[in-house]
Amino acid sequence: MTAEQYIDHLQLQKHPEGGYYKETYRSEDRITTSCLPSQFDGDRNICTAIYYLLENGDFSAFHRIKSDECWHFYGGQTLLIHILDIDGRYECIHLGQEINKGELFQFVVPAGAWFASEPAPESAFALVGCTVAPGFDFNDFEMATKKDLVGKFPQHQSLIQRLCRG
Repeated sequence: MTAEQYIDHLQLQKHPEGGYYKETYRSEDRITTSCLPSQFDGDRNICTAIYYLLENGDFSAFHRIKSDECWHFYGGQTLLIHILDIDGRYECIHLGQEINKGELFQFVVPAGAWFASEPAPESAFALVGCTVAPGFDFNDFEMATKKDLVGKFPQHQSLIQRLCRG
């Protein structure tokens, strides 16, 4: 299938970070604030899940969330997930189906890490899923600015300049 066929069939819509998405699951059950770590400012759904599609030339800009986020590969070609941990260590995960080349079907981005993603240069698109627990809430989302992220991690300036918006 093509990216356009997936977008139509799965009824994906534009995502604020770039690409296309559709929320596929949001648990009915919630975790109360008193049972959550201190970084959460209110009750959260136990878990959420989305489909996410990125086409070549587009990217998910550097951002971070307060929960772990498990990425799952579904279709297309290799997706690169760029991660900067709180100490500025860089890691690039290759999410895809070519496990004999070191690609992974799943990877968990740890809570609080800055991360961005993009299709590998030879990839037309990547269709993935993201599962978040405690569930995704925009109150837990922070979009990076080039200036702030470069100020924290100047050694990664070219990557940050390329994968931040605005």
